[in-house]
Amino acid sequence: MKTVPALRVVSKTEAVAEAAGLGVADLPAEVKLALTEIASVAREGLLAMSVAAGMAVMRAMFDAEITAACGPKGTHDPDRVAVRHGSENGSVVLGGRRVPVRRPRARTADGHEVALASYRLFAAEDQLTAVVMERMLAGLATRRHTAAAEPVGQAVQEVASATSRSAVSRRFVAQTKTALAELLAGDLGGLDIKVLMVDGEHIAEHCCVVALAITADGTKVPVGLWEGSTENKTVVRHLLADLVARGLDAEDGLLVVIDGAKALSAAVTAVFGANAAIQRCTVHKRRNVAEHLPETERGWVDAKLVRALNNPDAAAGLRDAKALATMLERKHPGAAASLREGLPELFTVARLGITGALARTLTTSNPSR
Repeated sequence: MKTVPALRVVSKTEAVAEAAGLGVADLPAEVKLALTEIASVAREGLLAMSVAAGMAVMRAMFDAEITAACGPKGTHDPDRVAVRHGSENGSVVLGGRRVPVRRPRARTADGHEVALASYRLFAAEDQLTAVVMERMLAGLATRRHTAAAEPVGQAVQEVASATSRSAVSRRFVAQTKTALAELLAGDLGGLDIKVLMVDGEHIAEHCCVVALAITADGTKVPVGLWEGSTENKTVVRHLLADLVARGLDAEDGLLVVIDGAKALSAAVTAVFGANAAIQRCTVHKRRNVAEHLPETERGWVDAKLVRALNNPDAAAGLRDAKALATMLERKHPGAAASLREGLPELFTVARLGITGALARTLTTSNPSR
């Protein structure tokens, strides 16, 4: 049986002696210092050790970039374009937090600051914002951000910043604003959109109209979000007109799945005309009809309505739904009127010959189906 040698963790003091024993005593002082620092954090875990190594590499990159601009330290270089100008405090993004570092400085002959490209890369705010955004979308609360951060070693953790609840919240808000702006301005001309789903969603205390496109290959793409209700014809028309202005082409036909609002249906017709086929959401219709019925009547009515809606023969299903409305007319006229409103548009997908799982997806404005 093959044995694996055990790793022996040594202290920072022992690391210097170990390095000498391995024959690395002649290495440059900077390298020996870096090795000693890395060895000292090995006790805190592999990731912490990797962070220490990364910090050492980052400092080496800073020094290499300064040397390229100013020449080797202590050596006169007549061709140099800048001179060293000490160092200053800075910070870089590491493990979802900000960590302070000292960065070298240089100035050109005419006094202008030399920007370090390597420092700009490590200090970029968007890296931290991206980490925060990813965790928030995964359901992590702002107060849990620090606890969920990767272990980077005690020395780094003690001086890290930008992990407070308020700082995380500000970054999340800033990133969502950016993402929403990009969503509402994206070019749709390159998408082969065949289906457009439009529904009203309540977000916090606001009602918003959400538009989701489905391309020919089945890809779902969020394309619009406007504050307002699907009962507001002006809001819906503005949303649809904006989609057209951004490149949505309905010339070859477009199936628009809506939540059932009258204003929404009228807006779709006004913007797309005969190029759009409208499918009413069957889930919304069933819910609306049930709201006009007493609890004792809802079960059998919904069962009959579901059978009619699931009939692959659109004409037969429409006849059954009309017959159900007639049955409800005398005792429950509100339910009958709700069922009859936009009734033919409940069978558009069936009339198009679409069946199976695809039909179930396209007969509801719920994009999760």
